[in-house]
Amino acid sequence: MTRKARILLVDDDVSLLKLLGLRLRSEGFEVATATSGAEALEWLEQHRPELVLSDLRMDGMDGLALFERIQHKHIGLPVVIMTAHGSITDAVSATRSGVFGFLTKPIDKEALRKTINEALAVSLPAFEGDWQHNMLTRSPAMTGVLEQARRIAPLDISVLITGPAGAGKALMARTLHQASPRRDHPFMVLNCGSLTEPLLESELFGHVRGAFDGADADYSGALITARGGTLLLEEVDELPPRLQARLLRALEQQEVRPRGSEHSIKTDVRVLSATSRDMVGAMEQERFREDLFYRLNVVNLALPALKERPEDIPLLARHFLEQIRQRQHTQVTGFAPDALSLLAAAPWPGNVRELLNLVEQAVAMASAPVISAQLVEGILSGSSEQFPTFNEARAEFERMYLNKVLRMTEGNVTQAAGLAGRNRTDFYKLLSRHGIEAGAFKGKGD
Repeated sequence: MTRKARILLVDDDVSLLKLLGLRLRSEGFEVATATSGAEALEWLEQHRPELVLSDLRMDGMDGLALFERIQHKHIGLPVVIMTAHGSITDAVSATRSGVFGFLTKPIDKEALRKTINEALAVSLPAFEGDWQHNMLTRSPAMTGVLEQARRIAPLDISVLITGPAGAGKALMARTLHQASPRRDHPFMVLNCGSLTEPLLESELFGHVRGAFDGADADYSGALITARGGTLLLEEVDELPPRLQARLLRALEQQEVRPRGSEHSIKTDVRVLSATSRDMVGAMEQERFREDLFYRLNVVNLALPALKERPEDIPLLARHFLEQIRQRQHTQVTGFAPDALSLLAAAPWPGNVRELLNLVEQAVAMASAPVISAQLVEGILSGSSEQFPTFNEARAEFERMYLNKVLRMTEGNVTQAAGLAGRNRTDFYKLLSRHGIEAGAFKGKGD
């Protein structure tokens, strides 16, 4: 360890406190101890450590409850949870809540050292500069996320960005990249839900055309192309099981073997992932590997929906308008106050992306320099009839198609999968994605 840092240990097992305290002091840390969550909070009123290590199971206030209390008063202070009850459920709860790490007792020395080093890096002075200029906010909910992002941006760790569709997950990923030491290297985006499995495999891991060292060799996979930089995996929950296993190996070994090659290539990529779906549920249904989840979810950034940050809506609307003005040289200069009030009160199921779409429509339809409340109200009232995005149209087609083939085969999944040109496993995944039950079509042929 190159710096002396203060760590607060919290555990109702006094003997463990003494043993772990001795170990950490021998590593050069300053250590304080508390035998309960209440005692820890009282100590934190007077002191600021760089890290809190807390037991999960404690009488009175458990480790997760302590973490939540800490985050209210000490935003960004990393907390690592320890427990002798090393179940997946505990790990999921701790990770989902946003704690920095999870250690199982008896605590492995190397795992402890690695976790502490990563946590202390979060506590170091944050990246300076105009790193978040694209992430406009006045919202306390969003400010807390940005504070966490500010601390983890310089670290070479994986981040899972969650939040509803349209909340700005890709923009957050690019912001993390721009604020990292990798900012002068490639930033690549790969959508795991928009490609067939063979094409996704080639796009992610690369492939070979011709001889390995010949002029026709092609290693265009994202893990290779993005070397030195950052790779964002959008809709990571859609990654097929076989490719999940390949990705886990590539991340663990820091190398990848392109399809058709006898040689592996070293990788040096920071992997960020994004999803709007419930990853914990995906693991429970065995659709996503638990070990890969924890590899990708070293830190979770959970973006709030736009309706949870209404104070940001006028700010974002004006920002989008200014961007459009610079791009299109329009004569539209602003919003009427009543128009902004209408925007702030709208539900925004499509989040920031929907707001941007509305501003673009308003600018195109405006007949005066100021966008009126009447114009905004008209667009909002017709929002449910807006032209769908490509992903929305594709999803609707899939639902209609699946219903059609199931009606034709009276719910026979094997026959339906054959008509669709898919294997049974892929077909069941499609049904699950759209919430369709094959049994409901029994005896209901066309």
